[in-house]
Amino acid sequence: MTAAAKMHGLRDVASLWQAPLSDAVAEATAVVLLCPVLLAVALWNEFPIIFYDTGGYVLQGLGGAFVEERSPVYSLLLWFAGAAQSLWLVALMQAALTAFVIVQATRAIAPKLSIVALLAIVGALVTLTALPWYVGQIEPDCFAALSILCLYLLVFHIPTLGLRRSIAIWLVAALAIAVHPSHLVLAAGLVLAIIVYKAFAAWRGPSWPNARIRYAAAALLLGVLTIVASNFGYTQKIFLSRAGPVFVFARILQDGIVMRLLDDTCPQAHYKLCAYKDDLPRTADQWLWGAESPFQKLGRFEGTTKESQRILWASLKRYPLEQLAAATHDSIRQFTMFRTGDQIEPQQWVLFSDLDRLIPNQMRAYLTARQQRTGIGFAPINRVQVPFGWLSIGFLTLALLSALWLGARSQTVLLGFVLVALIGNAIVCGALSNPHDRYQSRLIWLAPFALALLAGARPLALRQREESGT
Repeated sequence: MTAAAKMHGLRDVASLWQAPLSDAVAEATAVVLLCPVLLAVALWNEFPIIFYDTGGYVLQGLGGAFVEERSPVYSLLLWFAGAAQSLWLVALMQAALTAFVIVQATRAIAPKLSIVALLAIVGALVTLTALPWYVGQIEPDCFAALSILCLYLLVFHIPTLGLRRSIAIWLVAALAIAVHPSHLVLAAGLVLAIIVYKAFAAWRGPSWPNARIRYAAAALLLGVLTIVASNFGYTQKIFLSRAGPVFVFARILQDGIVMRLLDDTCPQAHYKLCAYKDDLPRTADQWLWGAESPFQKLGRFEGTTKESQRILWASLKRYPLEQLAAATHDSIRQFTMFRTGDQIEPQQWVLFSDLDRLIPNQMRAYLTARQQRTGIGFAPINRVQVPFGWLSIGFLTLALLSALWLGARSQTVLLGFVLVALIGNAIVCGALSNPHDRYQSRLIWLAPFALALLAGARPLALRQREESGT
């Protein structure tokens, strides 16, 4: 190769790095380059991150057993992605989907942004938020943020995406909604919020961005059908979830409402729990997972679902204000909880037997990974990431208020959508389950990501009044 040819090649590479993501080659290159960045934590760990629930998903997906408290859709996704051969294939799939959605969101909001700029943004998110801990984890949590971004794109950016990208985003949205019940409830809430927004926009006039509700509703419907079909494939019965009432019951037990009901109604109510009234665990996790919990003695999910439903309805009828106060308190508490590393610790004592039976060829790598070998200290990580999370929420709120004040309609919609999603997630997970750091930390990166894209799209966008919404 001549010196001139080499120089020409270098110029081509340099121009590609600086090419806007609206260019198809730059778009594809960005997706590929983002994957190893998003997998940085898993690569450092030398194995995908494992959570306690991973064993249930692997057992259901590779072992064929129906596990009521675990999503059959994500379990089947493990099988489809090749988890039996390597869990790295699952992590890579999650990274590729996340990279694709990030790039599509960037193309829609800040199409002139270059590959270098986007890599810098994602690199900062990998360092300052929990994003890579979920992308590289064998758990459906990384899909929560993808469901939000995909719904936003389907509602507000179909013309920018075009037909093929829109179909791809629609499929990713449906998958992201289907892989966990909390994603389904959150997506339903966001669709309702979009309906309210559309009514508001129709009242206020055409300057507000047009909302295409049918595309988001179609993704939600496909997600529901996927869940029902997966459940039917395992059980030959049609249902969405059997475990939901049990998780809500565990939350109101933790809030003291169950104990109050039992004190007021036993033994006349004839609840099975009356016999265990004085020995009930005090936290939801102890109730659900404690070895000596009455939950285990009464048959776990299958044996307690009906009584959980009965107690839920009885407590709602007897103590409506207490229920509302407890749900509100738990939702607010959930909104403030987003520390990284929730229950990411050595877990061999729980998972070894199932993993050793179902993925024996991967056990050496699993046992020698940093997570299992020495554990991971999250204190220094959270000294950086927790303050950054609060700053992100603060700046998101200030930017939203500024956009409203200046009449920047499209910025208002994006920032408002992210804030509503964060609040909605806190309500769904705090009130329908019980607060855990991982539920909110899996989404917190959306706030700085949205702010970075708006800054990259129009640095002066919040200093001037827009004349049109899109």
